[in-house]
Amino acid sequence: MVKIRLRRMGAKKAPFYRVVVADSHFPRDGRFIEEIGTYNPIPNPAEIKINLDRANHWIKNGAQPTDTVRHLLKNAAARAAAAKTEAPAVKAPPVEAAAAEAPSAESEAVTAAE
Repeated sequence: MVKIRLRRMGAKKAPFYRVVVADSHFPRDGRFIEEIGTYNPIPNPAEIKINLDRANHWIKNGAQPTDTVRHLLKNAAARAAAAKTEAPAVKAPPVEAAAAEAPSAESEAVTAAE
């Protein structure tokens, strides 16, 4: 059976994980089929980088995510959806440039009236 699971990396008491697709008979930190992402639990909030297209591909082909990876996939999908729905910030023209243009137009009107 093929599993999507975490492969522990990093130093003692400073874990860092890679999300990998591996046969369930392979050791936890041993051979794997494909690496599809990373998970760093140390920073707050934790860093989750997973290629969701590849994860969905493997799940459709019968791979079973572990409970932890299932939770990470949900979080990564929610973050990706939130990033897509955020509206890009519209830049307003600088206040100084707008203020500089307005007096020049007024001074031209006053000069033309005289």
